[in-house]
Order: sequence, then C-alpha cells, then structure tokens
Amino acid sequence: MNPLVIKVGGAFIDAPSGQTEFFASVQKILQHRAVILVHGGGAGVQDLLGKLGFTSEKVSGLRVTPKAHIPYVAGALAGQYATKMLSFALGVGLLPVSLTLADGNMTECAKHPLDVGNVGIPSAKQPLLLNQLCQNGFLPIINSIGADTNGELMNVNADQAATVIATLADADLMLLSDVPGVLDQNKQKLATIDQATFTALVDSQVITDGMVVKVAAALESADILKRRVIIGDWSKMQEIDGENLSEFGTHIIPEQTL
Repeated sequence: MNPLVIKVGGAFIDAPSGQTEFFASVQKILQHRAVILVHGGGAGVQDLLGKLGFTSEKVSGLRVTPKAHIPYVAGALAGQYATKMLSFALGVGLLPVSLTLADGNMTECAKHPLDVGNVGIPSAKQPLLLNQLCQNGFLPIINSIGADTNGELMNVNADQAATVIATLADADLMLLSDVPGVLDQNKQKLATIDQATFTALVDSQVITDGMVVKVAAALESADILKRRVIIGDWSKMQEIDGENLSEFGTHIIPEQTL
C-alpha cells in the first residue's frame, strides 16, 4: 500500500491537548502502511518575528521572508516546532526522525517569482532517504524549510511542502486542520468535492474565507498528484479504522486527465 502523508499546522502543535491521541492514531495506521508527517508553524513564526521586532506580512497567502528573517523562521520551524513534534511522537513509542525538505536531497527549491524574499517553490528530487526510513519503521517528520541549489535556505508553504513529499513518496495526502471537512449549505460534511462543486459553493457563499483557500490548495494538490486529497480534522483521527480512509474528512477529487 502507498505511504500516507499527513500535513498538520502550528495550531495542532500549539493546541492545549490532543496530540497524544493523534499520534496514537498514527501508530495504528503504521500497522498497515508507512506514514510521513509534514508540518508548518505560521503562528509560531509570526510570534517569534514579532518578539524580535520584525514586521512580517503576507502577499497572496505567502509569508514575505527577507533573507535576514530566515535564521529565525528556520529556528521556529526546524527547531521549536520540529522538536515538539518529536516529543509527541516519542511519547507514544514511535521512532520519529526530524527532517527539513532539503535533507538527503529530497527536494530542491526555486525562488518564488513574486517579490517575497527567500520563499521557495519545491520540486521532488531524491527519494532514497525517505524510502529507507519508511521501509525500516521510522516516522519521518518533515518541516517546511527547504533549500535551493546553492544551499540557501527557503521558507516553503506547508501545503506545497506536503504535496511535493507526497509526489516524492508516491503517497496519498491528508491536509488536516480543525475542521471535519467541507460543509454544504446545511452544515453537513460533503463526502467528496470537485472543482465544479467547489466553484458553485463559493459563488453561493457556502464556502467562504479560509475554507476557500484550504479547498483551493487541496484541489491544486489533487491535480498535481492525480489522486484524491483528504481535508479533515486532526482531532478526529481516532475515527480512522486502520487503513480505511473512505469515511474520514472530505475527499477532494482531481480533474480528469486526458
């Protein structure tokens, strides 16, 4: 069975509770297939930069990351949040390994065409390290710091990071936050959603605000991977019965390829 890439954000890491139950669910899934975790941490980055007196802003949803900010962004993501993730995983007896996108030459980043500083667009490169870790029972936990061909560190959008890792591992992908999935006009969870349904629900203002961004990112990931992507709630992971993901979250359907 293909590996499963699960992406969580900083809100999961900073939540007052629930991480032990989440990682216990990951442990159960590992009995059936390899799991790879990818995490962001935007809130922690924002908080740290603010405390240091830096102004942090976003352009088109991307955090502007001047070169002078990168040591602190990397410190928050590859340091503070990565070690918290390790601690959670160790607490339930797993074998976690903390990685950046650049470790083992897994990915390579090109500088984003927008004027947003050291923000990278990742592409898949070398799967050897990731494959060996998964095959030997380890749990890779990958943060969203990458690097370009010259070794210059890059801040990468966490959804894009998860997608490139899923591409590298030929894996299924789950994008988890604090929502159970995409809701219809009756506040009922949709089992599936495609581009046409998404457009209609946005036009009728059933899907609004942050969920528009979330579903758009999932649709883009599904089209890149050419397979379904799941949007779900990290606190509901215990609902997953081993390898069966069919009832969990909302399944985002890719466009048909010709």
